Amino acid sequence: VQLVESGGGLVQAGGSLRLSCAVSGRTSSSYHMGWFRQAPGKDRELVSAISNSGATKYRADSVKGRFTISRDNAKNTVYLQMNSLKVEDTAVYYCAAREPLSGSYLGVYDYWGQGTLVTVSS
Repeated sequence: VQLVESGGGLVQAGGSLRLSCAVSGRTSSSYHMGWFRQAPGKDRELVSAISNSGATKYRADSVKGRFTISRDNAKNTVYLQMNSLKVEDTAVYYCAAREPLSGSYLGVYDYWGQGTLVTVSS
């Protein structure tokens, strides 16, 4: 499976961006999907995740009320809508996929995209 992120860029604080993750190789509905981010000098962290059915979602406390994950299995695409962006949201954002047979969508992810840079200026 291949994952390709897009939609990153430079935005002012308070602005919005929508990240997209195109899934190829197998249908996206085969996987739990997650968005991670890694800021300079920090560990990679799970921002948001969605189960393969789309029935359950997770958001980190730091993004609750601002970020929304969604998936369009017909388009094999997963999205991360980011609103009210803050300077501390600056990071490389990664899309990842996890085989449901491996367990919960909060587990270790199997496949990763290359990442897309989000820079939020003050």
